[in-house]
Amino acid sequence: MNPTLTNKYDFIPRYFQLALANVLSNIMIPVANLVSVIFLGHLEEINNFTGVILAGNLLNFLYFVLLFLRMGTTGVTAQAVGRDDREEMLLIGLRNGLVALVLGIALILLQYPLGELGFTILNVPLEIKSSGLAYFNTQIWGSPAVLLNFVLIGWFLGREKNGLVVLLSVVGNGVKIGLDYLFIINLGWQSMGAGVSSAASQYILLLVGLIFFCREFQWLEVISVAFKIWDISAIKSNLTLNGNIFISNLVLLFISLTFSYQGVQMGMLVYAQNSLLWQIISFNTYFIEGIGFGTESLVGNFKGKGDSHQLAPLVSFSVLTALIVGIFFGGICILFPDSVFRLFTNHTEIISKINTFVPWLVLALVLSSIDFTLEGYFLGLAQGHTLRNVSLVALFIGFAPVNFAAVKFSSNHILWLSLSLFYAIRTMMFVVKLPSTFRNDLDNMSATLPALEANPLLTLAFGETREQIIVEKLGVGEDVENRRI
Repeated sequence: MNPTLTNKYDFIPRYFQLALANVLSNIMIPVANLVSVIFLGHLEEINNFTGVILAGNLLNFLYFVLLFLRMGTTGVTAQAVGRDDREEMLLIGLRNGLVALVLGIALILLQYPLGELGFTILNVPLEIKSSGLAYFNTQIWGSPAVLLNFVLIGWFLGREKNGLVVLLSVVGNGVKIGLDYLFIINLGWQSMGAGVSSAASQYILLLVGLIFFCREFQWLEVISVAFKIWDISAIKSNLTLNGNIFISNLVLLFISLTFSYQGVQMGMLVYAQNSLLWQIISFNTYFIEGIGFGTESLVGNFKGKGDSHQLAPLVSFSVLTALIVGIFFGGICILFPDSVFRLFTNHTEIISKINTFVPWLVLALVLSSIDFTLEGYFLGLAQGHTLRNVSLVALFIGFAPVNFAAVKFSSNHILWLSLSLFYAIRTMMFVVKLPSTFRNDLDNMSATLPALEANPLLTLAFGETREQIIVEKLGVGEDVENRRI
């Protein structure tokens, strides 16, 4: 029996609760960082201000590529919730937590070469490098907590603990602001104080998060499943998913760094204009990520329950919502350009010529909004290979050739075209892949396997082997024969 229209869209209240929790959580991060910058910006030594900004960017790059720990936790946790598999929920958190801990310790051990390499590439004056390294070498001691918090937040999102996610964000960022004032202003620790406050606030956030985790599961439950953490097939599946998301994140980071670098090569005015426009894209992304993470949680939950009929209405509603957000921010920039851009700078030479590139900004906002929402959808299905493949294809077919032309002709318009093509190709590939996800698991597998065997080009395009399809549809370690009807 076909579900009624009301039943098909009864997820909307849950959807907005998840999206709102994620948006609030995301926005608090740049607000807290802005307060740190304000404190440092009012010190006499400008080197502390500049050094912390540069070191903060280096750490943000590192943490961005490691964000797969959060992205790869939410969807699979939501699937376990949908199946009402309490043991699997716990194992997902423990396995990803172990990976986060190992990576965090590795960052601490590699802090010297990472810091030296980063500031050598930036080629900054010695006094700025000294202040930057003081921040970098103290803040990075918080990396195990940062990465473990990625897992905890992703795990709570997968279980739709929306209020808790907002609470943790308020606690973590509120503590950071208080410690910034204590260490930077009162104790005068300058850039080192900013690093200490960041690291300490992450450990406090981790402690609070673990308290709520322990309220969900008793210690005896953890001990009872501890030996299952080392299940080889589950570990392989987990590493494969996280590895694919990691590659996709690397591509996105490469795109943003290349876009910024090419702008510098075209002159400081172009770089300033692009940086200003990129701020709008970044701010829009905080909202779109909220939509994407909300979509990921619900998709995972529906997949776990086997409610495939809910997927098409969900993705349609999510894309429509994201499109409205992108058009809203783009429309403001078109209708009130002076008011918007004067919030960032009062340099007339930048603002007066920036309108030329606003149409490109609007296009990028619309395409990226749809793109990142669909990314959240496929994360909910735990299809990391899809993210990896669409990112690599969009990089080599869309971005790279046009970016080369932008360099050759020194054209900022072509540079923005390369960015737009990257988003457009990712979006189109996601859309092509969508219909196959709407069928139920066994029908989807029976329809997909013969197509892959008959046409190897499909395997090249989407990277799905027969084994991957079986694992994706029936779950790692399950007996295929036992699932046949």
